[in-house]
Amino acid sequence: MPSPFPGMDPYLERPHGADFHATFIPCWRRAMNDVLPHSYIARIDATTNLIEVDPTETKTIEPDVAVIHDRALSAISRGESAVATIEPVTRTLPMYEEIKERWIEIIHKPDNKLVAVAELLSPWNKAARAGRGDYLAKRLKLIRQAIHLIELDLLLGGLRLPMADSLPAGDYFALISRTERRPKSDVYAWSLRDKLPPIPIPLLPGTPDVFVNMTAAFAAAYELGGYGAYIDYSKPVAAPIPEIHRQWVADLAKTAKPG
Repeated sequence: MPSPFPGMDPYLERPHGADFHATFIPCWRRAMNDVLPHSYIARIDATTNLIEVDPTETKTIEPDVAVIHDRALSAISRGESAVATIEPVTRTLPMYEEIKERWIEIIHKPDNKLVAVAELLSPWNKAARAGRGDYLAKRLKLIRQAIHLIELDLLLGGLRLPMADSLPAGDYFALISRTERRPKSDVYAWSLRDKLPPIPIPLLPGTPDVFVNMTAAFAAAYELGGYGAYIDYSKPVAAPIPEIHRQWVADLAKTAKPG
């Protein structure tokens, strides 16, 4: 069954955010290839990162130094040989999670020139302690090159992308940074209640933008992921819904048919 929501489905944000990210990218790519001129191709690239996560906090009472028992100290003070007994101190190792990040590259053929990079922000990209620092470093590297950058934020939660001035009002955003207009960027903003708007993909000079049908890409991802079969819309949504949308979300969730 299709999602009960006209645009982005907030039930996909938690706990399905990572899975939706991996599912949506290929559908977005296909929607791009449907409209790109024959001399361009969209392809997926990926990298795997190790992200430090918060381990379970443990309270350690013992000091950090080894303790030599009194009996051993007495033997040492008497000049006798003794084997010092040390006790272990419990400490917590840093824990890491393997995160695979995917993005789309727009390539011009036949010279294989990289024209644009399209990023779908993941929960890790927007977390204060996770992959945000890595993503912002990558973002800075991209905008220093003659490459267009498309950033799509379909998450209500987490930190927004930093800008020199404030973002317009909205729940979801698409940022189009054209190499010839930097540092200016086009920001598309829309509400949770809206359909996903067509998103432009800038190409090489002399070639007009193409517009990607994001509604079709989302519908394909929703079906491919089988989300309608296992999301329980009878439960409260876990995403941080703005107050003005909460009753609307609850009412629409009630219309969802069991998978």
